[in-house]
Amino acid sequence: MLMSRRQPWSEMHRLRDEMDRLFGRYGVGNGRRNVDVFPPVNLWEDADNLYVEAELPGFDLSDLEIFVTGGNQLSVKGGRKRPEHEGGTWHREERGYGNFSRVIELPGNVDSDKVSAEFRAGVLTMTLPKSEELKPRRIEVKGN
Repeated sequence: MLMSRRQPWSEMHRLRDEMDRLFGRYGVGNGRRNVDVFPPVNLWEDADNLYVEAELPGFDLSDLEIFVTGGNQLSVKGGRKRPEHEGGTWHREERGYGNFSRVIELPGNVDSDKVSAEFRAGVLTMTLPKSEELKPRRIEVKGN
């Protein structure tokens, strides 16, 4: 009789992959990447600032607007026009065009007067200084 080693989690992994494939058809992501959310962003922080990077290939700086509202919401808006190709025949069109609006909930309040943004090589990088209430403070411990 041929013995095979049983791998108890293999069926769970197969089921998860099948669910990801099934739900991926309807725009429900598995957390790895959902193309329906545009633009894709990275958000991270250090002791003094929050940083947001947004991928915006093919956009012009003049087509972008950035707002901070309520101290803890970042709004990025913009648009990209479809290029005109007169006399040609489209064979594939995978890039999206039109307007977008994305609101990103920040993990705390920022000082909106000091927010800065830079757009380079299709990547919008925003630096959002934390409000004083978010910055860590060292507390002196007194004793006898």
